[in-house]
Amino acid sequence: MVTKEKKREIVAGLVRQLENTKSMYLVNAGGMTVAQSSELRREFRKVNAEMKLAKNTLIHLALKEDGKFDVAEKALKGNTAIVFAYDDPIAPAKVIRKYFEKDKKPELKLAIIEGQSFDGSQLKAVSELPTREDMIAGIIGSIHAPISGIVGSINAVMRDVAYLVEEVAKKQGK
Repeated sequence: MVTKEKKREIVAGLVRQLENTKSMYLVNAGGMTVAQSSELRREFRKVNAEMKLAKNTLIHLALKEDGKFDVAEKALKGNTAIVFAYDDPIAPAKVIRKYFEKDKKPELKLAIIEGQSFDGSQLKAVSELPTREDMIAGIIGSIHAPISGIVGSINAVMRDVAYLVEEVAKKQGK
């Protein structure tokens, strides 16, 4: 049996993790084997995310104490694991979707990303959002495109001038 002191430690740990996370996912971890759970945890670590399994009452207490995430009571039913995303808020959704499509586990209950809530039926839409790296690459590409256009224009002008000088030299040589 877990003592009250141990429960306080668990809640305090969850609160610390909630303070450091950019997004949070609640998943139904029921029916997962230890091997599946371990494999899923490894995949989350690869994207700098972490999955913790805790009693719903302890998760509720931690969410209430932190106050950053507003979670409906109905999301805290059954076996609940909480996934914390520390860097890319979308990466855990991609991992959850990959495993859900393979084994129908874990099932997304709720995702809160940058203050916006998504229910389990929106897993596909959330997982298809661009990652932080994709958005940075898109921004850099957008910035780079006008510069490439300017460089191309300057090169074209220089090419035209070189062609004109060559033609003038040919005419003067005759």
